[in-house]
Amino acid sequence: MDFNLFITENNHGAASSGALGCGSKDKLETEAGRAISSIRRWPDYAATPLRSLPGLAQSTDVGRIEIKNEAQRFGLGSFKALGGAYAISRLLEGRSSDATLSVCCATDGNHGRSVAWGAQMFGCDCVVFIHKTVSEERKQSIEHYGARVVRTAGNYDDSVREAQVTATREGWTVVSDTSYEGYMDIPMDVMAGYSIMTTEAIEQWGNGAPPTHVFLQTGVGSMAASVVVQLQRAYGESCPKIVLVDPANAACWYDSLKAGEPRVVGGDLDTIMAGLACGEVSHLAWELLQHDVAGVMTIDDSAAQQAMCLLAQGNDQDQPMVAGESGVGGLAGFIALAHDATSREKLGIDGDSRLLFFSTEGATDRDVYQSVVGKTPEQVTSA
Repeated sequence: MDFNLFITENNHGAASSGALGCGSKDKLETEAGRAISSIRRWPDYAATPLRSLPGLAQSTDVGRIEIKNEAQRFGLGSFKALGGAYAISRLLEGRSSDATLSVCCATDGNHGRSVAWGAQMFGCDCVVFIHKTVSEERKQSIEHYGARVVRTAGNYDDSVREAQVTATREGWTVVSDTSYEGYMDIPMDVMAGYSIMTTEAIEQWGNGAPPTHVFLQTGVGSMAASVVVQLQRAYGESCPKIVLVDPANAACWYDSLKAGEPRVVGGDLDTIMAGLACGEVSHLAWELLQHDVAGVMTIDDSAAQQAMCLLAQGNDQDQPMVAGESGVGGLAGFIALAHDATSREKLGIDGDSRLLFFSTEGATDRDVYQSVVGKTPEQVTSA
């Protein structure tokens, strides 16, 4: 497995509150409180489990590993169920009961499913834009919730732009988890919806010593920013070090943090980690994260595949677990450097370190999952 690691000037951890991001952090904390209260009242809400992996901790010479398993979130297969649907609920607040709302978004799969589900739940029309490499299974899973799906040319970032142009022309409202100039409020609501995942994990972690390190897969960075803000709120000066993990072929956060400013990655962004195949960082996520990351790394597809198989196989201490190719990004990053002494030293990882990960999706594309793991999700969970 190949990886690249860049250590930032913020290697002390993730507890800063620089002027650039302070206002947005305060706003996100406020919005997160509203979202958490609201989502906990939704039908079928249940906290997803935090799974302990003592066998993996032993084999990688750290003190503790916990992984938040989002595979069953509201039956949609990923944490994305929290964001898009919550943002739609916020859009409907204050509208008269006969006012119509048409929403749209661009997606690699999971976010579109959430927006379609939320639109169905709250009675809105929905159009979802997908790019050329999104699988047919993911397309059908979005259509299952009543959305119209439009396939576009180009990559994910091209589909984001096409969604915005079409929405402007048609009078629709874009519900996106990435933000750009002039479009920040709805992505803030999406991130607020994500916050309950971290709040649950903190509650489940318990009152002992907090995590020392959290590895987070990136994409546009909205999930990572949401997690970091909640960790800072809970742990303050004891906040863990944050390491971001990019696919090697879509390394927008790696390139941006190295450059000290947002950089765009072009091309097809081809990676098995489809939900992370993003070439541009979210402006809001950049504002929130740029000063609070200890390191950023890139991994190749084989690292994600190995992590999926390792979780699916389990061992005499760790129960087998289903995790999708985008959901394992953070864990895959750690496993890639776990036995590299130089990288461990740079990040301060030792035998007492306590690591937290977020498996943000299950087998959201069953064909891809089975081709990697060699088993169906049901075969893994019944082992």
